[in-house]
Amino acid sequence: QVQLVESGGGLVQAGGSLRLSCAASGSIFSINAMGWYRQAPGKQRELVAAITSGGSTNYADSVKGRFTISRDNAKNTVYLQMNSLKPEDTAVYYCNAPPNSRGFGSWGQGTQVTVSS
Repeated sequence: QVQLVESGGGLVQAGGSLRLSCAASGSIFSINAMGWYRQAPGKQRELVAAITSGGSTNYADSVKGRFTISRDNAKNTVYLQMNSLKPEDTAVYYCNAPPNSRGFGSWGQGTQVTVSS
């Protein structure tokens, strides 16, 4: 089992930047893809960005052009660089692998991102 711990969230003004980190307890190289998800109060958890082991990425339309996902397999860490933050980005951010036939793996505590206007 790969345990994931998110960090890097905080309070930032609109237009600011944050970099989130997702540290894994074991190697993530063998995992085909990793993703960042977020959940705002009263809303469903949504996929924000994903990256394959080969480096291919995709993004939700709402963050495209502002967020960048990357991974460092040697450090077993996935990152989410968030620029030009908007109040609508306020949410708890989680990392996880995409679901398989048995669903998602366990969710961590996430990291809170709050963007003030």
